Amino acid sequence: MSQADGGPPQPAPTAGPGRLLIIAVVEGVIVAALVIALIVVSIRRSPDTANAAPAAGPGDADPAMCAAIPVANQILPSIVTISATRGVQGGTGSGQVFRDGGYILTNDHVISPAAGGGTVTVQYSDGHSSGAVIVGRDPSTDLAVLKAADEAKGYPVIGLGSSADLRVGQPVVALGAPLGLASTVTSGIVSALDRYVPVPGDGVTHHLIGAVQTDAAINPGNSGGALVDCAGKLVGVNAAIATVPNASGVSGGGSVGLGFAIPIDLANPIADQLIRTGKPGHPTTGLQVQEIPAALAKASGAASGLFVLAATGPGAKAGLKPGDVITKIDDAPAVSSEQIVVATLTRKAGDTLALTYDRAGTSATTSLTLAAP
Repeated sequence: MSQADGGPPQPAPTAGPGRLLIIAVVEGVIVAALVIALIVVSIRRSPDTANAAPAAGPGDADPAMCAAIPVANQILPSIVTISATRGVQGGTGSGQVFRDGGYILTNDHVISPAAGGGTVTVQYSDGHSSGAVIVGRDPSTDLAVLKAADEAKGYPVIGLGSSADLRVGQPVVALGAPLGLASTVTSGIVSALDRYVPVPGDGVTHHLIGAVQTDAAINPGNSGGALVDCAGKLVGVNAAIATVPNASGVSGGGSVGLGFAIPIDLANPIADQLIRTGKPGHPTTGLQVQEIPAALAKASGAASGLFVLAATGPGAKAGLKPGDVITKIDDAPAVSSEQIVVATLTRKAGDTLALTYDRAGTSATTSLTLAAP
């Protein structure tokens, strides 16, 4: 995704004062970026899932927790451990049988080591293994779909829930393979909803939009695994955790009860698109922009915001030109090119962005209609 495809990101959740480090573990190498936020660890080995389930219904003994045994018995046959390798590089993670025919939903960062000629295998909860191919990837949202060579025959497709129905405090259950330990089950609650968590990856930033925060134990290896409600319905795809740095600023790497899952209501249509076309199909703005730091803008007397480097297609039709400075996106101050990226990830072709821009000291507004890629 170029510098100019998306809408205003909200700040990542904070973990107290001080500069912290967002890190992504990529093929054993830690890629880091200082931010005033929390340490978010993108886990190639899927997160050690969440301890939780939806609010109790009639007949539930304890409204604060799921009956995890029946959930585990029901869902584990749908969960797979994924190994992705290319040469000496590789990693393991988790996924779930998502569609008939052996389609498996997981995180992009789980299978990225195998992209471009590597090998992917999946192992089911009964120990049986199968080769798999990458059907499609969406690095921007950290989602990917595989197809098992054996078509996952004899293994159930996981049922889908609705992340829109989730409530803070609702119990959930996480399933996956933390540290390669297949068929691991943990439980917890929904700690918060609608988080925006940017996670630096291997040459790309993964945008967890509207993420479900959970206190379930999620660890490296749980990535791509299932977060389900008490009925065993998939409500999220575990993707990242936050950890507290030590005195040297290095992440501890384990669960401290701050895990994040991609909501199924966002993941489902993207997965369907990947299965149909192999590509995510996010719309484009036709803009390439460069951030203008506030200090530089003040020193030069220019407007602060996003400097337009190029405007083609939708951007040009909206009247934008190179040299313009976008100052607002949907009434929010324009401070990061990632705002445009996020906007495209949450909308479709034909939707509009409201932009305010400065041209030679004169402010104007325009409506940019997103176009198909």
